[in-house]
Amino acid sequence: MPADPTVRVPTSTEPVIVTGHGDLTDDLVATSVWTDEQVAAAGIPVVDVPFVTVGGGIGSFVMFDYLRIAGVPKDQLKVLGINDAPWSTYEYLTRNSQIPRGERLRSDSASTPDCIWGFPSYAVREALAAKGLRNKLGPLWTVLTEPILSDYYTPRAGQAFASMERETARVGYFDCLEKGLVRMVRKRRGGGYFTVLTPPEGTTATRRVAYRSRWVHLAVGYPGLKFLDDLQTYRDAYQDYASVVNAYEPHEGVYEELRRHPGTVVIRGSGIVASRILQRLIDDRDKHGLQTQIVHVFRTYVSGAQGKSVFMRRPGGHGWSYQGFNYPKSVWGGQLKTKMRRLEGEDRAALYKAIGGTNTPVRKLWREQLARGRAEGWYRTVTGQVESVMPAPGGGTTTRITTDQGVLELHANYVIDCTGLEATITEHRLMADLLEHAGAGRNPLGRLDVERTFEVRGTSNEGRIYAAGAATLGGYFPGVDTFLGLQIAGLEIADDLARQGFGKRIGPIRSTTQWFRWARGRNI
Repeated sequence: MPADPTVRVPTSTEPVIVTGHGDLTDDLVATSVWTDEQVAAAGIPVVDVPFVTVGGGIGSFVMFDYLRIAGVPKDQLKVLGINDAPWSTYEYLTRNSQIPRGERLRSDSASTPDCIWGFPSYAVREALAAKGLRNKLGPLWTVLTEPILSDYYTPRAGQAFASMERETARVGYFDCLEKGLVRMVRKRRGGGYFTVLTPPEGTTATRRVAYRSRWVHLAVGYPGLKFLDDLQTYRDAYQDYASVVNAYEPHEGVYEELRRHPGTVVIRGSGIVASRILQRLIDDRDKHGLQTQIVHVFRTYVSGAQGKSVFMRRPGGHGWSYQGFNYPKSVWGGQLKTKMRRLEGEDRAALYKAIGGTNTPVRKLWREQLARGRAEGWYRTVTGQVESVMPAPGGGTTTRITTDQGVLELHANYVIDCTGLEATITEHRLMADLLEHAGAGRNPLGRLDVERTFEVRGTSNEGRIYAAGAATLGGYFPGVDTFLGLQIAGLEIADDLARQGFGKRIGPIRSTTQWFRWARGRNI
């Protein structure tokens, strides 16, 4: 629908008559710093609001929650994103990677996105909600004895989602949500930024809407799925999306077909997702009496503990590297967090390499299942470099691997890629535009370069752009892509905004009074 030529676009001075058709022009796309007149001439309506958060996921929700607790009114905030709810994308990914609502996440008890204080923790809440003394004591015993006598406590996915749902209602999150895809963020001449939203088709009179703000917060998650190169080559060449699948995309048909017909599955990857996919395959095998054969391909086989120092070493064995969480717990508030904040450049990258890498939690169930599979011969491992994946005669695939013993060919009905969401930031349109036009740069790991306050370095314009989450991995704070990491980023940003006069600092008195409001479920 063409724009109404009489629509007036508010500016910080006088209204400007809209004359264009409400879409990006070649002039706007090519210009790094926009004027109000350029936007008006393109016919793009402008909404004035001090703070915009882009993404609409858990990162946006956490940031919104902090600012509301800090006293910022709803009419000064906008959330821009395509999600129906903050946890929608995360639930989609966890469900596909075999962590439905009833299963447990890889997150600790105090990492509570719905509660900035972390108390009561998930374990305490689970104990209070449980029926029967044993069920009530179980979660508490686990957190008291982890990880020496018990595996780390982790919450069920459904518990996390339900608690976030309650908090969105309490703080008025959905009152500030504007659905759509953010195309770009450009600096505004005179200060601040224009954030360009493409709303769902038919919902607005123009194709684009621009949000003019002083502050922008970016929490857009991972740029996208990244297949291993050989698997992507196979899918592109043969258009076979049934035999080769990614663990994060819908692939329930694989398990359904294995229930109907015996088959062989090749697993690629050795992190938490590979663990969950293996558990699903083995659970189905046990429950339905299946004859599924599993071949696990490792590029690097871990045979024992890893790490040069006794103080920085993780256990390992049978191909796996074991660690309770993505990073050692001290990165969220201990010695590693302090050390990382002091490092620059290659020194920081080196520490990331030392404490990072693919790993999975130690879970007794998984280890017992795999030990049984090795003993009975239906689970075996192969270590080597995959050279190619080709269609097999009669269906399925043939994976050609170079090993220490020579070239090996694996014939399988299915290949499941469990290697993660590590696409580069330039594959995300918004991030690529920031690098090209807003002055943003890359950190030592190639992600978005941010200050210790999570301001995107180089983008200041009498206002600030902040970023949180996976796009900032490699910065001064390692655990960014976690519940607690998003909370720490939210607190740092809220404090920085308070220093600029936006919102109040969450000090002891405000924190205490707001916790009591949260505990009683009283709306802000």
